[in-house]
Amino acid sequence: MWFLKKRKPRVCVIGLDGVPISLVQDLAIKGYLPNFASLLEQGHLHPLKASLPEISSVSWSDFMTGTNSGHHGIFGFTDFKPGSYELRFPNFHNLATSTFWDHLGQAKKKVVVLNQPSTYPARRIPGFLISGFVAIELEKAVFPAGILPKLKKINYQIDIDTFACRQDHSLLWSQLVSTLEARAKAWELFWPEEWDYFELVITGTDRLHHFLWSAYEDEAHPDHQSFLNYYHQVDKLIGKIVTRFRKENEELTGLFLLSDHGFTGIKQEVYLNAWLEKEGLLRFKDSSEKNLTNIHPDSLVFALDPNRLYLHLEGKFPSGQVKAKDKDTLKKTIREKLLNLNFEGQRVIREVFDTQDIYSGPLVEQGPDLIALGERGFDLKGSLKKHMIFGRTDLVGMHTWDDAFFWAASDWGAELKISDLASIITKPLLNHK
Repeated sequence: MWFLKKRKPRVCVIGLDGVPISLVQDLAIKGYLPNFASLLEQGHLHPLKASLPEISSVSWSDFMTGTNSGHHGIFGFTDFKPGSYELRFPNFHNLATSTFWDHLGQAKKKVVVLNQPSTYPARRIPGFLISGFVAIELEKAVFPAGILPKLKKINYQIDIDTFACRQDHSLLWSQLVSTLEARAKAWELFWPEEWDYFELVITGTDRLHHFLWSAYEDEAHPDHQSFLNYYHQVDKLIGKIVTRFRKENEELTGLFLLSDHGFTGIKQEVYLNAWLEKEGLLRFKDSSEKNLTNIHPDSLVFALDPNRLYLHLEGKFPSGQVKAKDKDTLKKTIREKLLNLNFEGQRVIREVFDTQDIYSGPLVEQGPDLIALGERGFDLKGSLKKHMIFGRTDLVGMHTWDDAFFWAASDWGAELKISDLASIITKPLLNHK
């Protein structure tokens, strides 16, 4: 009837950290994700490209700002203190541009954001925030502070103990279950609040993949059924949220699901600094003390985790001697050498990106000069302690770039990047008068 007031739009986002589109499709078809399978019939599942490098700190920053590292200034989990080789750990307060939650607040919208990675320590947003990975203290992970007693009452957990769980998989399973239960309790606690935008991120999926991706790929693996059971529990929580959202909003046009990067199994870890040494591009004053404060002035390039390459530039680093006029030639040489790197006849490097081409914004020069992207199964590392180029640790899963996913009721086309999602997700709210 024309005189009835139209219901105001609301948006709900569910994030699944590190879940590739292929896994969603596979487990949905096999019946382990019945609620997700129902969504696939009702909407559109898009392949999604993560950030470069394809890590959570950068990808989630791309998501929450709708920009790239050249604007928001987050290039990795670590970065350099200006004019030095000393590393720092950028946090939410170092984000150099506003988030789309800030924009929603300017439009008088209220938000609830639960377990969002790369938002620690929590700061003011127009509503409620619980920081996710890497959040250390719950007391510093919440805004406003008044919600802390409520979280403690439900025994809210930020994350699993990744170090202990890496060694003890029985502990991993128990903590994956308890943290997922904590997400569900937080959802139930905050859903009744007044909000226009609601977001919940599940990070246990990423943890599971790093430690037990092989349990997914190998049906004979002793933890295969536990892997499937965990995903079934994730799907049940998704089903509850979708059911509640549909009941209160009548349709799913404001519902979105996404991941921040994909995943695959590791064939080999690749230690870029060991390769650079072998190629004569990196030297240390004392070979027994391999750290960046001991770098030889003649060094041309070095790597930081996970796949960032920095030219040893004059003026940028204390003993750097690479001149600006030589940058392009040196980048071309490094790229050609990397693309020729092989392991037992297999190509190791899929592509080497010049950050001048993939980043935009005023902060590009603060970041790396090149980003190397490994072929599937080759996990690029920036360790300075390794002597061999190839090796393995007890990690079995690695991040991938172009097989994340984005589900929406509408078709938003191909070639989506995670930085594109902010405008898509906020459109129903910002266009509503």
